Amino acid sequence: MHETWKAFLDSEFAKPYFKELAQFLHQEYEKKQIFPKKTQVFRAFTTDLNKVTVVILGQDPYHTPGAAHGLAFSVPDSQPIPPSLVNIYKEIDREYGMHHNKTGNLKAWQEQGVLLLNNVLTVEAHRAGSHRGKGWEEFTKATIEYLNQNRPHLVFLLWGRDARAKASLIDRSKHLVLESAHPSPLSAYNGFFGNGHFKKANAFLKEHQLPEINW
Repeated sequence: MHETWKAFLDSEFAKPYFKELAQFLHQEYEKKQIFPKKTQVFRAFTTDLNKVTVVILGQDPYHTPGAAHGLAFSVPDSQPIPPSLVNIYKEIDREYGMHHNKTGNLKAWQEQGVLLLNNVLTVEAHRAGSHRGKGWEEFTKATIEYLNQNRPHLVFLLWGRDARAKASLIDRSKHLVLESAHPSPLSAYNGFFGNGHFKKANAFLKEHQLPEINW
């Protein structure tokens, strides 16, 4: 994790809910196939807190082997681009005429200050949502609250029910909150396509003299 997150993470790791979560995860990793790898669970927190300008909140990690690597919606270079990310790229293409990612790896976004955070950070192989209700949601809630309080002029991209449930935690007088349907093929045509979020995010960043994201 990046040192800028140390105070926040140390505080959360010491809380009873997280100790219970850690015990659960220890048992899960011992007995089952869990994604992402242990070393990548907190990869989103390798993003320098002081450089975060955009927060994209996903659901839980991809549950197929080789796909999850600790960044929401992202996959390693060797993996095919997942359907939700295909739709994200389609929306960027609609807004800008092109996107700049050649693979499904969103590391380039992270390096620009995009925090790619899932609502739940782990999952059992082939069992979507299997680690919901174990404590991760409380951790993510605390993360959003910490960002809301400690960073100025953030853009929060909240796609889908799970992400939008966190909207009430965010001070809209300080930050831009953009909500829509999830980019999944099951819901993308219900409001994700055409949401204009990528241009709106950059317009807000430009307005506050912050670097725009090269989507």
